[in-house]
Amino acid sequence: MKFLLRVLGFGLLAIAIVVGIADASRSIAESQIMFKPLGQLWFEMSPETLNLSQAVIQRYVHPIVWDPMLQTVLTWPAWAVFAGVGVLFLLMGARRQKRRFRYA
Repeated sequence: MKFLLRVLGFGLLAIAIVVGIADASRSIAESQIMFKPLGQLWFEMSPETLNLSQAVIQRYVHPIVWDPMLQTVLTWPAWAVFAGVGVLFLLMGARRQKRRFRYA
């Protein structure tokens, strides 16, 4: 399980780097800082799944989860969300080191 979490974490960090490079190149081309929000990226990739996830969360989970919570996350820069979730998965999948007692 920890191996899967590490692989997923590294994959999400790789996606964050790719999206960050795309944002940086767009910012250089436009001569101003531009970040693509996660919601816009999701809508461009697959608008059907965005609408479906909104309907499922509002109907089966709770409308409050979608409206203030997830809509806020969808306005954040995509690279930051992917990097944050990737680091979280890496921390959850980290190998634990055995504590060794040292005698002075």
